Amino acid sequence: MSTKSNKKPQSRVGFKTNEYIVYPAHGVGRIVAIEEQEIAGAKLELFVINFEKDKMTLRVPTSKVTNVGMRKLSEGDIVGKALQTLTGRARIKRTMWSRRAQEYEAKINSGDLGAIAEVVRDLYRSESQPEQSYSERQLYESALDRMAREVAAVRGSTETEAIQEIEKMLAKSPRRGARGEAETDENGQEEAA
Repeated sequence: MSTKSNKKPQSRVGFKTNEYIVYPAHGVGRIVAIEEQEIAGAKLELFVINFEKDKMTLRVPTSKVTNVGMRKLSEGDIVGKALQTLTGRARIKRTMWSRRAQEYEAKINSGDLGAIAEVVRDLYRSESQPEQSYSERQLYESALDRMAREVAAVRGSTETEAIQEIEKMLAKSPRRGARGEAETDENGQEEAA
């Protein structure tokens, strides 16, 4: 590691300044600096991560990056697979909402784009479908926001364009049609849509 104090982007643990990353609990952020601080008499090297949309700055010790699950943005093929997930049939378990909500929350906070795409797919409601509860809507919007931010960062587009692309893929899903087709639950049993 260089001890020079020049303004070139710094790099640690495979991450560098001005790089966009995914922090599982908060989504897409940008490393704005790598700094050293003395805390309780020990020197600690920290990534300074800015989450512009949330108006939040987070300092993460470089040694804890793996533990917290911080990762680079997904590759284009992973984004493609996540978008393709949206065209599948929603898989909604027949368990209590509180249990499903916990599972959805865990998927959103996992930082895994594929898992987040599953939440978006499962909680999406088209105009012709029944209203969502407040908590369903909150989880859907949280997952959609996380997914859109990463898709936008990877593709170099705006979040609005990413949301439009996501909604276009959701519209291709088999259960999204206006006609009342039968759906099957996870046991293969048919139920009215």
